[in-house]
Amino acid sequence: MTVIVAGSVWVDPAARDQNVAAHQVIVRAARAYPGCLDCSISPDPIDPGRVNIFEYWDSEETLNTWRAIAPSPDPTTATIESQNVFLHEVSASGPPFRATN
Repeated sequence: MTVIVAGSVWVDPAARDQNVAAHQVIVRAARAYPGCLDCSISPDPIDPGRVNIFEYWDSEETLNTWRAIAPSPDPTTATIESQNVFLHEVSASGPPFRATN
């Protein structure tokens, strides 16, 4: 079963871009890791303090193995003020738009 980790974190808007940049090394490494189907940590286009998180893994086991060896972000980046990030277990996937008759 694939898993998705998705949601948002909020940081000081003045430090958001620094926070996103500090995670580039993690995103690159995750995307190169076997079993990572996609990974993105990006600035929100509307809210200047919001950072969007998206990780797509072939299994929770792979995700947990990755987390055990993943590089850490620079500790001098922005402090997370709040977060709304969840792990989703995916039992089925399909096209995002279905034809209707």
